[in-house]
Amino acid sequence: MKVNIGISNRHVHLTLEHANTLFGKELTKLRDLVQKGQYACNEVVTIKTAKGEIPNVRVLGPTRNYSQVEISKTDAYKLGLNPPVRTSGDLEDSEAITIVGPNGEVQLKEGCIIANRHIHMNPETAHELGFCNDQRVCVKIDTIKGGIMENVHIKVTDDGVLEMHIDTDDANAFLVEKGMMGEIIDGD
Repeated sequence: MKVNIGISNRHVHLTLEHANTLFGKELTKLRDLVQKGQYACNEVVTIKTAKGEIPNVRVLGPTRNYSQVEISKTDAYKLGLNPPVRTSGDLEDSEAITIVGPNGEVQLKEGCIIANRHIHMNPETAHELGFCNDQRVCVKIDTIKGGIMENVHIKVTDDGVLEMHIDTDDANAFLVEKGMMGEIIDGD
C-alpha cells in the first residue's frame, strides 16, 4: 500500500486566547494543507528558551483547545531541550517553551514535543486497509538512503486524508523530498 509523504517543518498550534495575546487578532489563512480544514497561517512567531531561539516559526490553524510547539530533534539541540516524541495533543510532562509574537508572548509550562511519525486516514480508509487508530506500522522508503521507518502511528480521524507525516530530521536522514511516496509494509 503506497502512501504520500508530507514533511512537517517546525510549527505552532495555538488557542484563540494565545493567538490574541501574540497577534491581537484571529489567525489568517495563507494556504490550505492536505488535511481537511487545516491551514498554514500568515502569522509566524519566535520560539525561545534560555539557551536559544528560532524565529519565523509558522503558526497552523485553525485554533485548538491547547497550544503546542512541534520541533525536530535538531531544533531541540539548538534550544537546549529534550522534548518527548508524542502524538499531537499529548502534552503532559512535555517541555516548557516561550512563544513570542508581535503583540506579546506566551510561556508554556508544557507543550513542546517532537511529533511521532504518523499516517492520517479516515475511518473508511482504515477499515478498508485493516488498520485501527494508534496502530503502529512500518513504511519502506525507496531512496538512495532509503530504508524502513518503524513506529509509524496510524491516526484515524473523521476527516483524515491519507498521508504520512514525518519531520525534517526523518526526511533528511532518508533523503525524502516533498511529494515522494512510501510503502506500508508491516503492522504490529
